[in-house]
Amino acid sequence: MSQLGSLLQQATSLSKSAGKVATKAATRLNLPLQGAQLKATETSHQPLDVNNPFTKILKTVQRLPDSTQSFVLTKVFSKIVPYVGTTGIVYETVTPNKLVVSLNNKKGVQNHIGTVHAVAVTLLAETATGFILGVNLPSDRVLLVKSYEVNFYRPIKTGQIAAIATLSDEQRQYILDNAKGEMVIPCVIEDRQSDSERAPITVEMTWAWIPKSELKQRREGKDNSNSTTK
Repeated sequence: MSQLGSLLQQATSLSKSAGKVATKAATRLNLPLQGAQLKATETSHQPLDVNNPFTKILKTVQRLPDSTQSFVLTKVFSKIVPYVGTTGIVYETVTPNKLVVSLNNKKGVQNHIGTVHAVAVTLLAETATGFILGVNLPSDRVLLVKSYEVNFYRPIKTGQIAAIATLSDEQRQYILDNAKGEMVIPCVIEDRQSDSERAPITVEMTWAWIPKSELKQRREGKDNSNSTTK
């Protein structure tokens, strides 16, 4: 299972206290909670009613000052999936319609020529696309990465890169209306230190989702099959 699939499963276990996770992080950092939500430009595309552990965390974090939201989200999600914290992925923007994550070029994620490793770029794209799907997925379903294609057109510069995933309201409605399905999540890789108009990498991530009950049945069926053959 992908890192984001693992994230969704772990976050689901926090369903009754998901908001407390972000609140606790903010309290430890002495950040005041505000009554105000995100700016209208960021919330104008959020009419669909989706309730899951991620949206609960987001609702709490949105009460923090704008300048601290990215920092707290990164801290919270790094606790849920330690690997995210290890690689240094930063959650810059998290909304149901747009998600931006970035990664600085540092020694731990470099390849042999000093740029961000191809696997790290792929992880960044998986994080952006899988997480935006997770934000829009009802809590009775689980997401799974089905396939992906990554094409490299030019070397990445030695600076920061970002992955930007987006979903239209129509795509979000489709996810909400279908208990089982799949979708190619649009994702753009941004080379922030380059002046080139050509994208260094194109990524096509196909994600699927199924009811948790179906995943449970599949696992139980496999377990029963294994026990029968022994």
